[in-house]
Amino acid sequence: MKLLIVVHHRFELWNVPAWFGARLGDEFPELRVVQRNSYEGIEQHLGDAEIVFTISLRPEQFAVARKLRWIHAPTAAVHQLLFPELVNSDVALTNSTEVHGPVVAEHVMALIFALAKKIPQAAAFQQKRVWGQEAMWKDGARLRELSGATLGLIGLGSIGRRVARMAYGMGMRVIAVREHVEKGRTEGVETVFPPAKLDELLRQSDYVVVAAPLMEATQGLINAARLAVMKPEACLINVGRGPQVDVDDLVEALRSHRIAGAALDVFEKEPLPADSPLWGAENLLITPHTAGLTDKLWNRHYELFSENLRRYLAGQPLRFVVDKQKGY
Repeated sequence: MKLLIVVHHRFELWNVPAWFGARLGDEFPELRVVQRNSYEGIEQHLGDAEIVFTISLRPEQFAVARKLRWIHAPTAAVHQLLFPELVNSDVALTNSTEVHGPVVAEHVMALIFALAKKIPQAAAFQQKRVWGQEAMWKDGARLRELSGATLGLIGLGSIGRRVARMAYGMGMRVIAVREHVEKGRTEGVETVFPPAKLDELLRQSDYVVVAAPLMEATQGLINAARLAVMKPEACLINVGRGPQVDVDDLVEALRSHRIAGAALDVFEKEPLPADSPLWGAENLLITPHTAGLTDKLWNRHYELFSENLRRYLAGQPLRFVVDKQKGY
């Protein structure tokens, strides 16, 4: 049985370290493990691969992989893999949302604190050697306590569930929107709304966190109409996917003080182009898609994937299976 690991990315951390495949080969001697850091000539390795660990696969490459039974993506998002040939096949698709959930949730809380305590403004005053106490109090939204504030979560997946627990532990009131309300409440969440009542969540929230999967229903989810529903003192945080927030509408909402602030970690185009209007937007905190970065990343990937590999070899159901029709 052949396992093909193939990942190539411009950012070093996203590339699979050499020890990953070697360790799998030692732990699972029944597997023939092939690890590549380039897609060049990959077709010759796909032909007899039963399992593929990758962040992307084109339809023509998928057509070559006639023995393929399982694809694992070391990402939370899998929209890049959901072409019709794969969606309509019996090939299983799993993702790594549980790998990224803990560290992204920490980043969300850091962004909320930064917005509430105006940390970017303090850093700017420090660079200028200015004692900005009075300005930080008077200019724009006031510095705030998190305890008692309402956090609205759009999405209750791995990230959302962890954010809910953290925020609740800080004394925040947590409400959420999720597609499947029948799944019930999550720890720390007071109320769960269906997607049709998203505006109600926006009206009540002091902080809105987008942590939903990217699919047709969430494209451009946060637009001018939705921003208009939010409180003037509210802040928006996006750690989901860039296309879920309309950039021009957000910039205008910040410029006109329709909302108090925002923090974005994901963008439709990455790296964010130098001419993007986001760079000059007022009261916007930008982090360059660093929410998921951690020195524990590949150890967590190994734990998750090796456990699923044991299940696969034993004929047991896989965990973290993506519903290919729904996209998550």
